[in-house]
Amino acid sequence: MPHRLIITLCTVGATLMQALDQTIANVALPYMQGSLSATYDEITWVLTSYITAAAIMTAPVGWLASRFGRKYLFITCLIGFTGTSMMCGAAQSLSQMVAFRLLQGMFGAALVPLSQSTMMDIYPPEQRGKAMAIWGVGVMVGPILGPTLGGYLTEMYNWRYVFYINLPFGILATLGLAFFMPRSFGNFNLRFDWIGFGVLSLGIGGLQMMLDRGQDQDWFTSTEVIAEAVLGGLGVYLFVVHMITAKKPFIPVLLFKDRNFTAGLVLMAATGTILVSSSSLMAPWLQNLANYPVEMAGLIMAPRGIGTMTAMMTGGRLSNKMDPRKLMAAGILMLSWSMWEMTTWTPDIAQWTIVMTIIVQGAGLGFVFLPLQVLAFATLPPQYRTDGASLFSLFRNIGAAVGVSVTSAMLAHNTQVLHESIGASVTPFNRALQGGGAVSRAWNPMHVHGAAVIDQIVNQQAQIIAYIDDYWMMIISTLPSLLLLLLLRRPKLTSAPIEAHAAMD
Repeated sequence: MPHRLIITLCTVGATLMQALDQTIANVALPYMQGSLSATYDEITWVLTSYITAAAIMTAPVGWLASRFGRKYLFITCLIGFTGTSMMCGAAQSLSQMVAFRLLQGMFGAALVPLSQSTMMDIYPPEQRGKAMAIWGVGVMVGPILGPTLGGYLTEMYNWRYVFYINLPFGILATLGLAFFMPRSFGNFNLRFDWIGFGVLSLGIGGLQMMLDRGQDQDWFTSTEVIAEAVLGGLGVYLFVVHMITAKKPFIPVLLFKDRNFTAGLVLMAATGTILVSSSSLMAPWLQNLANYPVEMAGLIMAPRGIGTMTAMMTGGRLSNKMDPRKLMAAGILMLSWSMWEMTTWTPDIAQWTIVMTIIVQGAGLGFVFLPLQVLAFATLPPQYRTDGASLFSLFRNIGAAVGVSVTSAMLAHNTQVLHESIGASVTPFNRALQGGGAVSRAWNPMHVHGAAVIDQIVNQQAQIIAYIDDYWMMIISTLPSLLLLLLLRRPKLTSAPIEAHAAMD
């Protein structure tokens, strides 16, 4: 295909922009809070609004591409995403920021599935492993590098540059696709399934809000969280019933009859829980427990992206030469080992050990993510690629939301419980406080200073154990993914993707 390199650069750039914006704003929230005169509870809506809008608008991407044509939808979403990014950077109040982030999430939802289906179309079947490796760099590395890049932009310039940085990349990607992407025609006779979209939006929005607001509202002791859970569950149930019974649902039922694709969706959700939650735990661990400066914490986390890129490039070359399930099994074991290694961490652990562990973790994600894309789409008919790519993005986002919510909730809850448990043994009658020396006098809980020092130490120990509990939980949730590999059909070496797609094209 002519201009394949330019189209590849544009699609990967669009993917990287959207993936970065999932996490790049996290480190800038304290600065936004002061600038927009918002409370901590209110400023979290900057993240919630984007994630919720992106999750809801991911599902109908396949229908929109068929209705208006992939090229025109891609360019429209790129222009909208770039424009709303500038509006977010220029926001002067919290209400403006939340509204602009909603629009940014709506336009950004289509970028990842459209770029994935475009990459699969412009490369021949024998090169799709390499194509998915190149495309996957943007999807996997974006959330990993987001906090690092966001911290530097905020520290060196201003929090508004977290959004302004999208402008040059958005303009270049839009111009490249407008001039070089093959024209596609839409079917204007298609009718939109408003009922299906409505109940799916209710389900995704309700569950997403429950996960985002649960920790702040004390979960199911809150009427708001209970209502969101009920509405979310009802929406998902009605959507499943409607999809099975409707004549033309906007998500085709035939997608789920492909065993590889269906098992791939579950694996993608499981991988998504590790992708974001592991980095969201690492940043505060480095800064709050290990006392690394923000810049150094970002540099320590950066090698994780190097491990992911190296594994994806290696996996891209091997996916057509060996059983991809073996690569995925190796990746799952590498992820589990890295989490097990992190259960032994204390704040005085060597920096080199941290770097090596997160490199292995990043490589594990790369070995799981890339072969999964190849296997899941190997037997899927070409007309369902955009629908399938949008569902993959949806399940990855849902997995990420669940992972972040569960790990953060467990961390907060276990820290409180462990603080109480450890603190129960700290009394004036404790033998460690009765030595009469300088240490026991400085730690005397009967004095304000001594009580503050002891509380700080107890809280630190409670956080260390709470982080370890989180990592054990992530191991337990990761290892069962090995069983899902048995559901995936093994492709023939070298030619499996070629033969499957040749029969369909």
